Amino acid sequence: MIDAPKRQDPDETNELGFQAIEARKAPLPVGYRQGVISAITVLLGFSLLFQRYWNFEADGGWTAASILATLPLALAIVLQLVALWRSLLPRDDDQPVYQVTLRWFLASIIALLAGVLLAGLTASHVFNL
Repeated sequence: MIDAPKRQDPDETNELGFQAIEARKAPLPVGYRQGVISAITVLLGFSLLFQRYWNFEADGGWTAASILATLPLALAIVLQLVALWRSLLPRDDDQPVYQVTLRWFLASIIALLAGVLLAGLTASHVFNL
């Protein structure tokens, strides 16, 4: 005779799921969050100052090339603000969430480099748009 499978209590199943989630969480080493927050704010400050210079203080008028250079700079600032917001949340102390925040920050660095490169090429009149 075959015994019927034993039914698990739903609370027991949920408890096992929560234990598995807690086991995956790994807190960050001390100082990691503070370091990334400092790095984000330094780059955010540079981005805002460069954007101010590029939009208001640089010689010459607006061209298609200068607008093209402004777009990745503005995108970099938005991505840096998102990364800063995520890094200030308490849940960012968990390693998987922290890694996503670092990806946002990396995307902002790439956008910033693209914007600064385009601005430099535009200022040196490589682009004639």
